[in-house]
Amino acid sequence: MEFSVGGLGKILSQRPVVEETDHGAFMPAAVMVLVYKKDNQYCVLLNKRSQLVEHHKGEMSFPGGAKDPGDGVFINTALRETEEEMGIKTKDITVLGQLDDTITRSNFVVKVFVGTIDYPYHFDPSDIEIAEVVEIPILDLMSEENQYVETRWDGVNSFDSVSYGYGDYLVYGATATILSQFLDVVSDNFSLEGQVN
Repeated sequence: MEFSVGGLGKILSQRPVVEETDHGAFMPAAVMVLVYKKDNQYCVLLNKRSQLVEHHKGEMSFPGGAKDPGDGVFINTALRETEEEMGIKTKDITVLGQLDDTITRSNFVVKVFVGTIDYPYHFDPSDIEIAEVVEIPILDLMSEENQYVETRWDGVNSFDSVSYGYGDYLVYGATATILSQFLDVVSDNFSLEGQVN
């Protein structure tokens, strides 16, 4: 099946979500994976965090952050943070579905939502939180030459850790884990051959 955001929404609506039930040990957070078509290629939106933020300075991340008491449900956290960080209005985001929870090394449990926007879009990133807006074509992320796998040891088990390179950027850690999950859904269900690479 050829990739489309509508098709992605349908797949996500049928996909069971693995949720981290023990939130007590972690701080709650949520992110938004935004996918849209730019120059005949589907891209995902990331940002390079500034040196002024509290956590993960200078790292690549999805729009998102810690849950505020006033947010209510987690999707509100993802939408609020996306607007605060990237200047993308909540009303302009169509939520397509949800991926599995992800635990970060800074002890956050992250709810992961997937959405889309109409493109072109005028991003208005926060001067305090965001150093750069980075739009990465999905095909580039799926290319093996841009994927780096390391086997790590956590003291009990060995596990593979995947990072993604794109130009001068390196996506690693929890953001890469989320990205891997998203790319698995895409590659398992869709063809991207019709795009310009």
